[in-house]
Amino acid sequence: MVNFNGNLIDSNNTVLTSENRGYKYGDALFETLKVVNGKIFFWEDHYFRLMASMRIMRMDIPMNFTMEFLEAEILKTIDANNLLNTSARVRLNVDRGKGGKYLPSETSKVTYNIITEVFDEPFYSIKDNQSYEVDLYKDFFVSPGLLSGLKSNNKAIQVIGSIYAKENDLDNCLVLNTNKSVIEALNGNLFLVKGDKIKTPPLEDGCLKGVMRKQVLEILSKDVNLYTEETSISPFELQKADELFITNVIKGIVPISKYRKKTYGCEFAKQLTNKLNTKIRLGS
Repeated sequence: MVNFNGNLIDSNNTVLTSENRGYKYGDALFETLKVVNGKIFFWEDHYFRLMASMRIMRMDIPMNFTMEFLEAEILKTIDANNLLNTSARVRLNVDRGKGGKYLPSETSKVTYNIITEVFDEPFYSIKDNQSYEVDLYKDFFVSPGLLSGLKSNNKAIQVIGSIYAKENDLDNCLVLNTNKSVIEALNGNLFLVKGDKIKTPPLEDGCLKGVMRKQVLEILSKDVNLYTEETSISPFELQKADELFITNVIKGIVPISKYRKKTYGCEFAKQLTNKLNTKIRLGS
C-alpha cells in the first residue's frame, strides 16, 4: 500500500501522472527513513531538514505539515503494509503537484506520497572481513551551493555514477566537487580517519546535509581524545588514511576496505557503530 496525500492506495494502481512536477522537472524532495518496530530513527532531524529544504525550494508548506502529522502518516503506511513490528525502509516524497512549465502554475499545490519496503537489519552492524571497494567518479562534478546539499529528485550524478560503479565492479564511488575536493560517496557522507584525527567534508563543499552525518559528528564531539574537523579532503589524502567510511541512515556506518591499491581497517568504524547503536537504544 502507498500513502498518497493521506489515502492508502494499492501499489499496483498508478497515482502519479505524467504531469507531476516531480516527474517532469525533478521539482521534488525526499527523505529516506529507517523505521524499527514503529520508531522512526532520527525523525526530528529528518523533519527539520525537509522543512528547510522546502523553504530553499520555495515550496508553500501546507499548514498541516507538522512533525506529528507526517509521523502519523508514515506510521499509518507502515501499519497498512504489516511492517509495524519489524524493520522497514520508508521514502517520504514531497513535490509541487501538477501545473505550469518551469514556473509552477497558481494552482500547483504541494503533495506527498509515502512508500515502504522491508529492511532486514533493525540495528547497525559491520561484518568481519567485509569487502567494500571504491574509486573516484570523475565524469561529472558537483558545483557547491545550497541546492547541492538538498535531498532532491535531481540525482543524475548518483544514477550515472552507480552505473559506472557496477560496470567497474566497484561497491561505490566517491564524488568530487568543481574544486576537485572529495565531498561524499554516491549514497552517503564520507569520513576519513588518520590517527586521532577525523575529517569529513564541510557542507560548503557541496556534500549532502546528512542526518547520519550529524549523528556521527555528535558522537565524535563527545570524545575528548579525538580531533574532529569539517574540512576539505583532497584525493591525495585518501591513500594516507587509516580508515575511510561512509554514513547514511539506512546502513549506518559502512567501512571502505579498498581504494585503488590501498586497503583499510575498520576497528574505529566498529567502535563508532557500537556507540551509534547505544545512542539509538537510549533514545538520545
